Amino acid sequence: MATSAHCVYCFESLYSSLQGMEPPELSIIEKTWEEYNANKFKFKDDQYDEGEDQEDGINDMETDNESDLTEDPPRPTTLRAPTINRLIASSPSSNSSSSTPSLVSTSSSSRDLASASSKSSSNSSFFSFGRSTRSQRPVPRSTDDDRPLFVTWNTVSRSGNRTLRGCIGTFEAQELSEGLRSYALTSAFDDSRFSPISKRELPSLEVGVTLLTDFEPAPTPLSWELGIHGLRISFTYHSRRYGATYLPFVPIDQEWTKEETVISLMRKAGWIGRKEEWRKVGDLKVVRYQGRKVSVGYEEWRGWRDWCDDTDAC
Repeated sequence: MATSAHCVYCFESLYSSLQGMEPPELSIIEKTWEEYNANKFKFKDDQYDEGEDQEDGINDMETDNESDLTEDPPRPTTLRAPTINRLIASSPSSNSSSSTPSLVSTSSSSRDLASASSKSSSNSSFFSFGRSTRSQRPVPRSTDDDRPLFVTWNTVSRSGNRTLRGCIGTFEAQELSEGLRSYALTSAFDDSRFSPISKRELPSLEVGVTLLTDFEPAPTPLSWELGIHGLRISFTYHSRRYGATYLPFVPIDQEWTKEETVISLMRKAGWIGRKEEWRKVGDLKVVRYQGRKVSVGYEEWRGWRDWCDDTDAC
């Protein structure tokens, strides 16, 4: 199952790439994330106490030598750049028409269900999948099993609305350390629907990780449970083979029924028939799978990073 530490590792991988550095190993992040959560309330209390002390010191200075503060203000502290340091920051879609696409990018089209376009979360529900095109590097193996996985980047507005910024994954089992790093970068930089994520966007980002399990053929296209199963479909239409997938959270975000989900997924794959006739599509096969998405926002990641900087734990 995906964990918050996996998401923090994706944030670190993105930031390190933007800075031209190597990220810490996944095992280090898992260890320090656990330590941070065990100590974060004490860390915040210490920060609060230090802030009070500094404020008292400024008040004393204002009393003793107010002109010094006015005429010669302190310079901003220069950021250091170790492996982990704190960051302070200011397309067309292609249909899956083959049975084994190497990379597929899709998005909501005008032919999708009318109800989908009315949902505020529709932008966060469509993604790409395929093989990572980024270079591989030797990494220590995680203690977890290898898993197929997806990494999703969303931007979060001040009002809390989420908008998809990139999502790419694979159905091939990945060693977690390399797989998470690779697809964190691929979904951030190589999703053809979006421009590459920039450094200045980090404060608005949220990352989600979904590890996929329990793949099995569904006896019928509707033999699956909302909120539990993701779907991978394939079918033949006009002598061509099509396929597409939705992660388990998609129909819940869209507030779709199971039938609406299947129809939308067929539209996503490239089917242009009448929605009343979806059952007539030949050789429609559905594979159901499970996977719970775990997400971490920028503030959570930055809190851990601040703790790492303060304690030299990383």
